[in-house]
This record gives sequence, C-alpha cells and structure tokens, in this order.
Amino acid sequence: MPLPSMKDQFAALIAAPSVSCTQPSLDQSNRQVIDLLATWLGDLGFACDIQQVSPGKFNLLATFGSGPGGLVLAGHSDTVPFDAALWQTDPLKLTEVDGRWVGLGSCDMKGFFALVIEAVQPLLAQTFKQPLLILATCDEESSMSGAKALAAAGRPLGRAAVIGEPTGLKPIRLHKGVMMERIDILGRSGHSSDPSLGHSALEAMYGAIGQLMELRGQWQQQYRNPQFSVPHPTLNFGCIHGGDNPNRICGQCSLEFDLRPLPGMDPQVLRAAIRQKLEPLAELHQVQIDYAPLFAEVPPFEQAADAELVRVAERLTGHRAEAVAFGTEAPYLQRLGCETLVLGPGDIACAHQPGEYLEMSRLQPTVRLLRELIEYYCLTQVEAR
Repeated sequence: MPLPSMKDQFAALIAAPSVSCTQPSLDQSNRQVIDLLATWLGDLGFACDIQQVSPGKFNLLATFGSGPGGLVLAGHSDTVPFDAALWQTDPLKLTEVDGRWVGLGSCDMKGFFALVIEAVQPLLAQTFKQPLLILATCDEESSMSGAKALAAAGRPLGRAAVIGEPTGLKPIRLHKGVMMERIDILGRSGHSSDPSLGHSALEAMYGAIGQLMELRGQWQQQYRNPQFSVPHPTLNFGCIHGGDNPNRICGQCSLEFDLRPLPGMDPQVLRAAIRQKLEPLAELHQVQIDYAPLFAEVPPFEQAADAELVRVAERLTGHRAEAVAFGTEAPYLQRLGCETLVLGPGDIACAHQPGEYLEMSRLQPTVRLLRELIEYYCLTQVEAR
C-alpha cells in the first residue's frame, strides 16, 4: 500500500490529538501520532521501537541502517492545549490559508515528521554507510519526560542530532535553561489592629522578593552572553497570591517565578543561592518558608561553535548558528553523545497561539536541507572526522 502524500501525512498528524498538559483534564495520549509514524516508517523499511514512558505516553525510535554514528532527526509528538473558539479554522484540520498550512502542531512541531519522511524516501534505495534514526518523543510541552527517559536510559543514539523545532531554518546552537519555581510562606493570621497577634506571610514575601531581586542583579552582572538578544539571565515574578481581607494579618502567601539561566549556570547552584537567602527570613518573620521547583528544570544548552554539525548546518543553510531564549530537548540528546543542533522550518512567533501555521514556501527548502543532511551523515560518511 503506497504511503500517503506529504500533505496527507501532515494532515493526519494534525488530526491526531496529542495535547500534553500539566492539568490532567486536558492531557492526552500521544499513541495515535506514534502509531501513524511507526506505520509509515515501518512500510519504508525502518526498524521501529515504541517505548512506553508512562501510561498513555510513548517515544518512537525508528532506525534505517545499522552501526555506530549516523544522524538523528528528532522532534516531539505532542502539542500545547488549545481553545478552539479562538481559532478561525479547525485546529485539528490542515487548512491552507494565504500560502500557509494552518493547524495545531503544523509549526511546533508534528509537521516536521512529514517533511523528514519526504526527504528520506528517494534515498532509501542507496546503501546507508551510517544509520538514520528518526526520534519522536512525548510530553516535551510539559515535563519533557520522553527526552528525560532517553537520557536516563543512556543508550547512544547517533553522531549528530537535529531537532526540528521552529527556528525559521536557521541553526541554533545555544538556548537558555528554563526554571519554574514556587515559594510558599505560611505565617499566622490575626486581627490587623494588633500586629503581635500574628506573623504576616505577605511581609515575609516582600522580603523574599527583595532578596530575589538582589540575586537577579548579581547574576545579571556576573553572567552575560552577547549571542542572546537578551544577553543576561532573567527572573520574572509571574504570579502572587496571599491573604483574604484588609483587616486580617496575612496568614499565607505564594509566589511563582520563572528563571532563565544562561549556558554555564547550574540550576542546582542557583537554587542553593535562593535557599540561602530565604532561610534567615523565616526566622526574622517567624514564618515557615517552603521553596521548590514547579517542574524539573530544562538545562541550558550549548553546542560548540566549531562542532562538525554546526559547520555543516551553517554551510547548508547559509546562516551562522545563533541563540534563542526558549528551551528544547537538545541538552538531553547531547548527554547521549550527539553533537546537537536545533533547526526547523517554523516560526516561534506563531507557536502556542491560535492559528499556528507553517509557511508553504518553507516546505521544499526544508525537504532539500534534510536530504542534504542525510546524504552527508548517512551516505557519504564512513567514520567520524
């Protein structure tokens, strides 16, 4: 049975719901997407290994050829949640609008797999000197559990890995880390007319925010990387909740914040510095302070500028490798011994938004680029240089 066309594959992937979300009511399995890819790639002669990461969540590793080295073309099979009422088209239906393919996951990033399959098909009759591995992961948009499971297993993949996240076909060799943290302060409520009747969690939080701002200033002086459009680490106070009435001493207050470290900044060292600042506040204000991550961090990522993959991608795209602020699965693939780069056809500006799209003018350039990468790493390369 012949494979569906690239457009039909694209449409089928978008039609297969695979929302990943920390809210259980919105979270979905990605099995339908994994089964589609395994069927198509299996029909092309790939050996397909489906790995269950957690109930309803799966990774796919499809391999053509054998031996060490080779190329990994990677992406995530999940999408963010969506509000259909805010879309002008059906988010789960591929729709062509003004030279764009519109649909949930078109840009970020299920559509990438259809482009990979289109790129490799004409090459499969040739002898692969090194293998091609196609990796589809689960839960990148929430816990990154799929990539973390691969990294924990420690199985070597290929010599080079390209992750097809939306970069406008420009190679990305650095990105910041992502840390989402929460501080909970438990004080003691009481009548506001007499401060001695309670311990204000809100006043303690005021002190905690001051300490965090002081740390932020220190880190922004200490760490700087001009390759990023925002060249220093950022710390954003995202939301705060506390108290219930003006005439009650605030008994509880919580703060959630987002910290984006640069490559070279260790998340555990940053957390230790924050804890050191918070401990004296608990004694000073006679409150209980709990500090913990909301999610496990995404580490910062950096691939050396002189790496073979960086040089090859720069030559093929005509663009010098750059840096972005958003996080990806790159550090987890890098841990498995892959030179790693982020490079895909979409635009991050339309990701995670109603009307997500991929410019049709990017389709063939992406197919051509992927084909050239496969030829370089799998058809012409015998051993690492």
